[in-house]
Amino acid sequence: MGAFCVSAGFGTDEIAAQFEADLDDYNSIMVKALSDRLAEAFAEYLHEKVRKEVWGYAPDEALSGEELIKEAYTGIRPAPGYPACPDHLEKPTLWKIMQVEERIGVTLTENLAMWPAASVSGYYLAHPEAKYFGLGKIRRDQLEDYAKRRGVDLKTAEKWLMPNLED
Repeated sequence: MGAFCVSAGFGTDEIAAQFEADLDDYNSIMVKALSDRLAEAFAEYLHEKVRKEVWGYAPDEALSGEELIKEAYTGIRPAPGYPACPDHLEKPTLWKIMQVEERIGVTLTENLAMWPAASVSGYYLAHPEAKYFGLGKIRRDQLEDYAKRRGVDLKTAEKWLMPNLED
């Protein structure tokens, strides 16, 4: 297991703001979208480098673009805030362990969004049977147990897991 954070967003806001000042909304949107795609591409590139070289458990991997899109590789790179691990509260842990702010300057907002926005963070799990999954709905008793184990009050747990709570 490993962790990562990458960004392609430094300077994006300033470039987008200049386009907006010139009343060019299209190019402002395109700069932001391009930055987002570059960050995702960099995360994919690093995951491939980890598989092939750094950890070396798939040195001969030669997947087509279609196979990459279908995630036919061994291992996964889930991210806090997404279906397999919806709790954004894991981000400060990642930031601390990897010294993200100090090393690359990506920060977390009070709502745990990454800044610059065109940033991607998460985990690398190399196990050959690791697969993505959606967490599904969380019952009240599970929420209470989670809050207790996490060491947060129930209101905090509800805030961060709201989309996953059972009605």
